[in-house]
Amino acid sequence: MKKTFSFNVPNKKPARQADSIKHEVKKYLGRERRKDTPEGVDFWDFDCKIGDDANSSSTIQVNEISAAIDKILLSEKESFYLEILSKAGMKPNDKK
Repeated sequence: MKKTFSFNVPNKKPARQADSIKHEVKKYLGRERRKDTPEGVDFWDFDCKIGDDANSSSTIQVNEISAAIDKILLSEKESFYLEILSKAGMKPNDKK
């Protein structure tokens, strides 16, 4: 997902729009996690970036997306860019 979200939507307050954006992100993550993993892959991991636009976005963890959206909302910006790319994740090999 590479998308620019806007907080200014007709008939919706920015805080309510932020909730809608978070819901859309959670749905996307769930949909990606349900996909079959390739052979030798344990789970789906995600590379995430958020910022004013694609060029100025910074890397964040998946569990920080909601807080980052709240922070942008409090800074009263009209829109932001969010990028979530799935990648193969492997559990660490804990053999002794």
